[in-house]
Amino acid sequence: MSHVMRHRLAATLAGALTATLAAAGSVAVTTAAGVSPAVAATSPGVGAGYWHTSGNQILDSNGNLVRIAGLNWYGFETPDEIAHGLWAQDYHTIINDIAALGYNTIRIPFSNQMVEDPIVPQNLSFSSSTGQPINADLKGLNALQDLQKIVTAAGQAGLKVILDDHRSEAGESAEQDGLWYTSTYTSQDWVNDWTTLGKMFAGNPTVIGFDLRNEPHTPAGDTYAQGATWGTGDATTDVRLAYEQAGNAILVVDPNALIFCEGISEFPDPSASGGFDTTWWGGDLQGVAQYPVVLSSPGHVVYSAHDYGPVLFQQAWFNSSTTPASLDAVWNKYWGYIYAQGTAPVWVGEFGTDNASTDIESSAAGSQGQWFQSLVSYIKSNPAMGWTYWALNGEDAYDLLDNAYDPTPVSALKQSLLAGIQFPLPGAGNGTPPPSSPPPAQLSCAYSVTNSWSGGFQAQVIISNAGSGATSSWAVSWAFPSGQQLSSDWSGVFTQSGANVTVANEPYNGSISPGSSVTIGFTASGTAPSSLSVTC
Repeated sequence: MSHVMRHRLAATLAGALTATLAAAGSVAVTTAAGVSPAVAATSPGVGAGYWHTSGNQILDSNGNLVRIAGLNWYGFETPDEIAHGLWAQDYHTIINDIAALGYNTIRIPFSNQMVEDPIVPQNLSFSSSTGQPINADLKGLNALQDLQKIVTAAGQAGLKVILDDHRSEAGESAEQDGLWYTSTYTSQDWVNDWTTLGKMFAGNPTVIGFDLRNEPHTPAGDTYAQGATWGTGDATTDVRLAYEQAGNAILVVDPNALIFCEGISEFPDPSASGGFDTTWWGGDLQGVAQYPVVLSSPGHVVYSAHDYGPVLFQQAWFNSSTTPASLDAVWNKYWGYIYAQGTAPVWVGEFGTDNASTDIESSAAGSQGQWFQSLVSYIKSNPAMGWTYWALNGEDAYDLLDNAYDPTPVSALKQSLLAGIQFPLPGAGNGTPPPSSPPPAQLSCAYSVTNSWSGGFQAQVIISNAGSGATSSWAVSWAFPSGQQLSSDWSGVFTQSGANVTVANEPYNGSISPGSSVTIGFTASGTAPSSLSVTC
């Protein structure tokens, strides 16, 4: 069966009044061992710190049950290399709107290209439609620096973040070859890039974890053995082995992170037509039963599935006989069993629908509305199951907000259904949204050579803040002029690609207060440049 990719279709629809969650009381979670003690969802401390797993539950640093209940906000993975909507709104405003609408987590897609060679994004505005300054503190920053700013603001607003390796090259949608690597961005590059991000966000509990690869699958026209497999033992296709390699590398530098592992699209089944079950890209986790992801320490693995309705593709289970119960059976087969058996937590990382009322709720057999309404009900009936709706973006066919990224959802009905499965995290942040116009930091960089010898040299870059506000993160970059190669480095996370070098802060030195500075250093082969044009 062929598979159809999501396209980022523009949709401009009329605004509607929002519905917000007013939840109180407690929830109980059924596990393989029975029913856990009730946990007050609105307890003041819920959501604090780093999270870990226990059975099919995710628990916060105090042992409270938490549920991921959020949105996808894409853009960093595209050639724009920036979260979309910043052409219309300040990023603080969008983040505060997400929190005000009751969502607790943002899944942020990115590309490996963005990590290794971040551009200074251009598809954002620094002045609103009314002439007010917006995104002022992003001006001149590269994509990795922008990501750090957005993560910081999300944490200040009481939100959590999951970073999603959506594709290798910057582009639209999932990687077409179905694997976690390409000829340009190798499997080892993929692991190295995750290590870079693990170092960057270690010690920052806003980033609860990492979605290792978006939608592994078997491309149309390929055999199962050519695309993403599970449990085959083939290091070139077995995504489970790749998850273990990258997950363990992350845990070395960020030992508290959750590791999110998506499914594949085909799995061997002798009873199925053609010998394989086929489902959505990233949606088949049947292999976990025999071949679970095992990391160097327990308490980190969360399995993730994506699921969509017949508007995207007419799967075999969408027909005149489809019922909520038959849909439940499909979900239980492909991924719900992991949760039901108490094996591990499950997170529905993507699902979405457009804003027509009949595509949100419907009793018509095999319809989009029946699917969406049934999936929301399925998630609601499994109180520890996580989810992130696709997507916040106003340019998406399944948009929550409009093209102007105004705070009122396009569909009050859709917002109402999603509000019914939201989960407050009063302990996740400081409860005070960040100011819309924070005091600016003004960074400057000074390069100097501190030692040199035949065939090599030692140098430093001093990053100084002459502004009136502190910066919580920083990144600098430069291009070596004559083939110099880094040999060693300190006080920063260094990445070199060809002549280009990017350095991000370590967890302990991201903050530079007004009048202060941070010094980074390195040794390199070749002749010491007398000067370098360092961007900071």
